[in-house]
Amino acid sequence: MAERIPISRPSFGAEETEALRHTLASGWVGMGPKTVEFEQKFAAYMGVEHAVALNSASAALHLAMLAAEVEGQEVLTTAMTFVSSNHAILLGGGRPVFCDIEADTLNISPQEIRKKITPTTRAIIVVHYGGHACNMDPIMELAREHGLWVIEDAAHACGGLYRDRKLGTIGDMGCFSFQATKNMTTGDGGMLATNDATLAARVRKLRWMGISRPTWERFQPGKPRRVWMYDVEEVGFKYEMNDVAATLGLVQLAKLEQANQQRRRLVERYREAFAGIDGIEFTPAKPYACNACYNAVLKVDAEIRDELCGFLDQHGIDSNVHYYPNHLLPLYRPYTTRLPVTEAQWPRILSIPLFPGLRLEEQDQVIECVREFVAGRNSLRHTAQN
Repeated sequence: MAERIPISRPSFGAEETEALRHTLASGWVGMGPKTVEFEQKFAAYMGVEHAVALNSASAALHLAMLAAEVEGQEVLTTAMTFVSSNHAILLGGGRPVFCDIEADTLNISPQEIRKKITPTTRAIIVVHYGGHACNMDPIMELAREHGLWVIEDAAHACGGLYRDRKLGTIGDMGCFSFQATKNMTTGDGGMLATNDATLAARVRKLRWMGISRPTWERFQPGKPRRVWMYDVEEVGFKYEMNDVAATLGLVQLAKLEQANQQRRRLVERYREAFAGIDGIEFTPAKPYACNACYNAVLKVDAEIRDELCGFLDQHGIDSNVHYYPNHLLPLYRPYTTRLPVTEAQWPRILSIPLFPGLRLEEQDQVIECVREFVAGRNSLRHTAQN
């Protein structure tokens, strides 16, 4: 039986194994020197002053909401995202206000943001869907005009660009994911990036129970004898990254550019394969964006999307829907509004396999399977019309 083609697979090699061996042998696996090194190298790669390592992007988003002080106020957001983006608003005491999306990129629409701003709007979350940049210039102009925070959910977008600027570095805070399927992975983990020293200092305290001086810092050589002393001024969380995850992150960060280039090559190969085929659209590439290519998204007619998913499954190919719009979920019914573009587009989308280790023969199998299905459906439709 042929091996299934997964929708994603992490790319690990001997470098990760050897690095982990050294960290485990060191005897320190909690937050410590590797975490600090990872933060420094990630900040340098992104071109920001501060990077704070966390145990997930969900933690980064939550702490970003607390730092932006959204409690009791509105946060403009998209429904076309994983629920953690909007759970973070609720956890921060804010009220999500859903904005519609662009039909082609599936990113939040700057025009819709403008329509939804009110005197109680505090912040905007932008989600770079699939690694493709939101149209940041008009969004940042609106934010400056109205004095709003901009939090970039760059969970899909590590290494992507908007007009030569790294995604996650354009707004006030950028939140990154290193979960198992992401462009670089630490098994699970996240990072908050910012150029604001005050924000970074507060997030560092909040990630470790509100404690002013983390354990590793208090036990450095040359510290005074009362190393156990620390202060707690507000309630914090157990959100810190550990050195095992950071060790993976250091190796993966060094491979990120090469891995993203391979993702882009595979996406371009999909784009060429599906060009001109009636019934298939492929997400576009805007001139202002260098896509991180987290996922490869097809658009087909809504009535056949789930059939295509089942057809691929029967042929040993995984696929998925990213995402069921958040505003349609029971939890978000108090915040529900009509989002015509979102509601028209999400029934059409299907993510197909994409990861750096995807072999060309595997990709060819995916392409041929999609083509076979769509050709069969088009033939049935043509017969019915005649």
